[in-house]
Amino acid sequence: MKSQYDVLILGAGHNGLVAASYLGRAGLSVLLLEKNNYIGGAATSQKVFPDYDAQLSRYSYLISLFPEKIIRDLGLNLELRRRAVASFTPYLNHGQHDGLLLSNVDEEVSRQSMLELTGNKMEFEQMKAFYNLSHVFAEYVWDTMLEPLIGKEELRRRLDRDDISREAWRSLVEEPLGAAVERYLHDDLVRGLVFTDAKIGVLTHPHDPSLLQNRCFIYHLIGNKTGEWKVPVGGMGAVVRELGKTARHAGAEILTNVDLRALGLAAEQRTVEFYKDGQQQTVQARYLLVNFGRNVLARYIGQLYQPNATDEGSVFKINMLLQRLPKLKATRYTSDQAWSGTFHSNEGYEQMNASYDQVCGGRLPNKAPCEVYCHTLTDNSILAPELREKGFHTMTLFGLDAPWNLFVRDNRTMRKHAEKKFIESINQWLNEPLEDCVALAHDGSLCIESKSPVDIEDALGMFQGNIFQNAPTFPFAERKEQVGTWGVETDYENVFLCGSSAQRGGAVSGIPGHNAAMKVLEMAKKR
Repeated sequence: MKSQYDVLILGAGHNGLVAASYLGRAGLSVLLLEKNNYIGGAATSQKVFPDYDAQLSRYSYLISLFPEKIIRDLGLNLELRRRAVASFTPYLNHGQHDGLLLSNVDEEVSRQSMLELTGNKMEFEQMKAFYNLSHVFAEYVWDTMLEPLIGKEELRRRLDRDDISREAWRSLVEEPLGAAVERYLHDDLVRGLVFTDAKIGVLTHPHDPSLLQNRCFIYHLIGNKTGEWKVPVGGMGAVVRELGKTARHAGAEILTNVDLRALGLAAEQRTVEFYKDGQQQTVQARYLLVNFGRNVLARYIGQLYQPNATDEGSVFKINMLLQRLPKLKATRYTSDQAWSGTFHSNEGYEQMNASYDQVCGGRLPNKAPCEVYCHTLTDNSILAPELREKGFHTMTLFGLDAPWNLFVRDNRTMRKHAEKKFIESINQWLNEPLEDCVALAHDGSLCIESKSPVDIEDALGMFQGNIFQNAPTFPFAERKEQVGTWGVETDYENVFLCGSSAQRGGAVSGIPGHNAAMKVLEMAKKR
């Protein structure tokens, strides 16, 4: 390790690795410092249950926002596999259990399933029209995500082409998303299904005047202009391994198990003090990239972090290892079909409005909204061969309306309470308790791991468990002074954000990492 580098990157999450790869290839010397004994941050695969050889994507698990351009630029060897089923939503109709299945490969299957639910052919066409708004928006926005920020008015002018593009702008940017949901769709289950992408990870509602729901929805629907969420073959660990290899090949050095102590930002050179293997180290660099949240940065430089009310995280994650797939009460579709897409539970539109009101009142919802999916039905390579032969599967549950403030006083008790509620949410649709399908550890305990927002903050530093680090932003400059910047700038010279807390950050995208690298190269060129 040298005492001076061109670039120091704090945090070897996937964005830090993307930045290191670009900067190393440009000939700059790069050092990444990581506090954990592994790289990848939230995009990691781990052997969560020690008795079984199964590598679960512990925090993040699907990919939509990772630009194909970054994959091409860095020559990444990644396979992102399409799920045959987009989603399955069970429901009870006149005492009969059934389900709405939306296919990624056969539109007629989706249309017929929607007809069975609603009794009319128009709702499916209306849903297509609604989703077309985000597709139109993505056509104008997606390519700008890897460019300096354009202004809000400039983007509005670009979309001022025809009635559809103007409607897209109005529905996604100017008015609360609930207005468009209610304008286009009439069935409560369908309204709820489309609105879940506006709630995942944040605490919001359809008519939230802050438009937090709009910003969250946009990021879930514009990825690579399709918004389709794909399964990384080999889990998130495969993504990180490939990025780590690429960064090292580019010449970047990576240190893990680093105990960061202090940052010096005042002089011409940025200074980082840390301990490694019990030895104190001091390293300087011209540029410092911060791959953690503004809250963590503030702590290291002795500043007070002042969050916005919309920055609070609202998510509950459950990882499970199953010895078999649960059987459904609905028999129209197979278990493989139901679980291979995103399985929605208690996510009706009015049900989620009630859920939101209940958590704002200080308690977990009566009917906990959540979504579940089974990675191994699309890619079973994360399981050892003997587990595949026995029919084992992984299952991931993502709970909504579980804000940080409900857990912070007594996290252990509330975590246990929330886990029970979310599993009950799934059990109502099953012919057998989910717990009967879960694998047992050698000590007889269930192979279930739950993570509250407090746990996520403790493990990853994400402010109040917010999976976006802070409230997601619109993908354009809302203030004049932001136009032409990369959205990574801080108040400190040559200190840039390269993680989810940057503008256009959030999810496994690599976008902030790319943009921070471009900012450094822009500055280096000026020198």
